[in-house]
Amino acid sequence: MNTTLINEEVPKDKALLSEQDFYKDIFHQNSGTEYAQAVKLAQERVSNFLKNNRKPFSGIRPDEMRLKVENVDFDTPLPDYESLLNEVDEIYVKHATAYHLPEYIAHLNCPVVIPALAAEVLISAINSSQDTYDQSAGGTFMERKLIDWTSEQIGYTQGDGIFTAGGSQSNLMGLLLARDYFSLEYQKWNIKLNGLPPDASKFRVFVSDKAHFSNHKNAWILGLGEQAIVHVGVDKRYRMDPEKLEKAIAQEIQKGNIPIAITATAGTTDFGNVDPLKAIAEIAGRHNLWLHVDAAYGCGLLLTEKHRHLLNGIELADSVTIDYHKSFFQPISSSAFIVKNKLHLNIIKHHADYLNPKEQNYDALPAQINKSIIQSTRRFDALKLWFTLRYMGKEKLGQFTDTIIETTQKTAELIESDENFQLLCHSDLGVLVFRYLDGPAESTSCEVNQYIKEKLFFSGEVLVASTKVNGEFYLKFTIFNPLTTLNDIKNILNLIKQNGNEYHRLN
Repeated sequence: MNTTLINEEVPKDKALLSEQDFYKDIFHQNSGTEYAQAVKLAQERVSNFLKNNRKPFSGIRPDEMRLKVENVDFDTPLPDYESLLNEVDEIYVKHATAYHLPEYIAHLNCPVVIPALAAEVLISAINSSQDTYDQSAGGTFMERKLIDWTSEQIGYTQGDGIFTAGGSQSNLMGLLLARDYFSLEYQKWNIKLNGLPPDASKFRVFVSDKAHFSNHKNAWILGLGEQAIVHVGVDKRYRMDPEKLEKAIAQEIQKGNIPIAITATAGTTDFGNVDPLKAIAEIAGRHNLWLHVDAAYGCGLLLTEKHRHLLNGIELADSVTIDYHKSFFQPISSSAFIVKNKLHLNIIKHHADYLNPKEQNYDALPAQINKSIIQSTRRFDALKLWFTLRYMGKEKLGQFTDTIIETTQKTAELIESDENFQLLCHSDLGVLVFRYLDGPAESTSCEVNQYIKEKLFFSGEVLVASTKVNGEFYLKFTIFNPLTTLNDIKNILNLIKQNGNEYHRLN
């Protein structure tokens, strides 16, 4: 296996190396030239991807993509890094979705900032695990400081938490603590030791009609079943209606069921709107219910003085989900689960003699694994946020959120002023649900909007999302890139019109 070194040294023939030297090269314990070469070639691919892409998707069809991957033979290694990167170019990089382009306006995938990418190099190469201090000394305290900083932004004074793999995992932790806290506090039953109490089938959790699907999955993962989720009606902007919440709680009590928690949403996936957190917190307090706020999307509002008021009341929640890999422009994964009262995390603590023994003084020798439920080995993802905050600062990140909200507001005005479109509602953040019309008098067709979305996707020119509201198919813009301009939006809307007109010509 011949390898060309980037520092112009004479290439080494891998076949002539001793087994020990080969191992040292592969684990970059020799001169580091193999590492430097591999990283340099990968960096070139990244630069080309970011600089040279002109549309967000290649448009490749699934059958063709499947064939490319299936033809790879793992039993025949490639001769050098150049060949390896060329192969990956053909089956991955060239067809990867380019979230950084303004024509990508589909899902909650953010462009990522360069400081966080630099951190990824250190994270992967050093490969620290965040379970215990002896595995990540500086990393332990850096993560804890970022959790403390996030807690302060929320408005907590005694908060704590942990980095997680994503919002669904953080929401799982919120529901787990809600379930176990309720059982301990009000039923004197320890679920961790004794399993679910006899009446657990009556536990009820209240979420809005537009809350994230992870609430339902988490309910059955925790043994409560999806029947534990009670859907609460929404207002005209698809936010949880406090009056309907009160009625839903009363109805469940009347049925003999046991309300234990409310999950409010700060930034719904379909509409980008924030539930009325203060009013919901007041109801939760009156009924002794755990309040969890899913701010996976809306957490970017913590960064901006101009729009921070939209999160007023989040400081009253018992726990909060934060996705830095959404509104903080971090690479996946970078998320956190935060609690208002750090003592509540003791509910999930479990000791193992070989890792975090019970007799250890965790004030003196901390172990982050005490706060985690499903990750023992855990990447130092916090370093990405550290790089970003130390290099850019909170204010600059907040300006990105301000720009996105302003662009969304102007886009809503554009859509509303065009008789070819119908806007469903305005957004607190960056999501607009709408559909194409032929004119103000025509009843809309699900088929034409489905056609538009598919045509745009396989052309690769523009990627938009979709959803259903009351059984009707709608297109969806998720404006998540501060570089997206109003001109970009106008071009996308024109392409939507062109494809809508094409549908009618063909049908």
